[in-house]
Amino acid sequence: MNEWMTTFSVAGGLALFVFGMHTMTEGLRGCAGANLRKILARATRNRVNGAGLGTLIGFLVQSSAATVMIVGFISAGLMTLAQSVPVMLGANIGTTLSMQLISFKLADYCFAAIALGFLLRAAVPQPRIKAGGTALLGFGLLFLGMSTMSGAIAPYRETFTPVFEQVDGSTIGGMIRGILLATVITGIIQSSGAVIGMTFALIEAGVITDLPGAFPIIIGANIGTCVTALLGSIGTHIEARRSAISHLLFNIFSTAVAAAAAPLFYRWIPMLGNDPVHQAANANTVKMVITALMVLPFAPLHAALVRRLVPSRKAPPQPSFLDEDLVPTPEQALHAVLRELRRMTELCRESLALDEQLLDEKNNRAVRTIYQNEKTLDSVKQATSDYLVKITSRVLSRRQAVLAQHLDRCMTEIERIGDHLKVICRLNSRLLPYTQHVFFTPFRNQLKELYRAISRILGNLSESLDPEHKNREETAAAILADRKKFVEKKDTAKRLIIEHVGRNEMPPRLGIYLNEYQMTFSKIARHCKTIAGAQKSPFFWLKEHKLGRHSEAYAEKDILDELDESDFYEHLD
Repeated sequence: MNEWMTTFSVAGGLALFVFGMHTMTEGLRGCAGANLRKILARATRNRVNGAGLGTLIGFLVQSSAATVMIVGFISAGLMTLAQSVPVMLGANIGTTLSMQLISFKLADYCFAAIALGFLLRAAVPQPRIKAGGTALLGFGLLFLGMSTMSGAIAPYRETFTPVFEQVDGSTIGGMIRGILLATVITGIIQSSGAVIGMTFALIEAGVITDLPGAFPIIIGANIGTCVTALLGSIGTHIEARRSAISHLLFNIFSTAVAAAAAPLFYRWIPMLGNDPVHQAANANTVKMVITALMVLPFAPLHAALVRRLVPSRKAPPQPSFLDEDLVPTPEQALHAVLRELRRMTELCRESLALDEQLLDEKNNRAVRTIYQNEKTLDSVKQATSDYLVKITSRVLSRRQAVLAQHLDRCMTEIERIGDHLKVICRLNSRLLPYTQHVFFTPFRNQLKELYRAISRILGNLSESLDPEHKNREETAAAILADRKKFVEKKDTAKRLIIEHVGRNEMPPRLGIYLNEYQMTFSKIARHCKTIAGAQKSPFFWLKEHKLGRHSEAYAEKDILDELDESDFYEHLD
């Protein structure tokens, strides 16, 4: 009975630790808000800047989560593989700093942190303070879990000690066994922090008594944590997958260097403090900082090595046109936004073509691409919104100011088209059981007609968003005309569905799915109609002679300071 209670106590303590870590990360991410995305965007300027900002992100959200964010940025074309390497190095350093925080013996204050965190989360309406309460709650749960684990293990330290003597880092065999064990366990639970936290608990319980006993587990956990990024890269573009491989290669290199230099760590790290937990945390940080600094000057070569190891005939994703250096020249910046809108429309066209393929056969790769395209559209929408805000921080002409509003609306419409294409992908999986039956043939033909109609609309939309396009208003009119033709085809398909359901010639459930299908197509056509309507505005055009013209910063604060609040209240009356 006692053995079972010990097992459940250790497992429960580990669960509390992992849940606390995720809760703390969620809270810290909430405190940072949209700033995390902005931090990542700034991290592409130079290597040192990227490593520094990556360290901050790694401290806030852990290296595995940060690497998943980086994979998403690369897949969206907002970051290149070479730009991601310094950020990835910094994220690994940042994770060790969060482990430094955990190494402090704060278990006595865990209940105070839990109580205060819960109170802030439950009672305070401000989102940032609420998120801070979530982080504090997670912080308390984390220490409670570690205390529970060490308390359950301590009475049985004599039982556990022989097991962990097999991973003694002072021997080659023990080093290899420790690294492999930690890699496997971390890969399964996908949290290096949890494995390192468990190691700290074992030290607290007296099972691990010195640095050589903890070192192999800590450096092995850094390899296992790469599993999260590798899984997150499934279905993404080749360059994003290369980023996940880049993370894995660095951590293998870092672990190999640390294992080779282990005697130096055992000699010098104890000089930084006598507490074994702090020694383990310090060894993790020192190891990561040294190896990151070794790789940082050679970041482009590291990226080139990854490309050689992971070859592909496919070209990397088209890079984003949102260059921050263009912001001081608003006309050029608006030109870049228009090109970005076209890039996103092309992604929608790709997803539409894949959806049509899924109508005929099951294709998991196509499904993953559609889902990834939808994520990319979400990322680019946010990046474009932030970019437009920067543009409006400059002094704009009346036309430029109105055009910025139109472009913001157009990006929202395109992002929603991506959402609807994902819905169609899901509907295709529901239709698959019916597609091989004879009664489905007329509906297949009708759906193919709708696909062709939407394809023409999106093709014209892409053409109209070319900044060099001279007849945008004419193309917008063509979009509106094609939309009217689509509505006629959609109505025909709708009548066909009702007739067959009424004559009991098809399963009623299929009728519901087909109705959802054509309604989703209607929403896509409606979004295209909205964009075409914006393009018919007299403000929706660019002036080539203004492309290189600089604009001063817009002193919005000074203007707001001059406003009298009473003017607004009088207007409301």
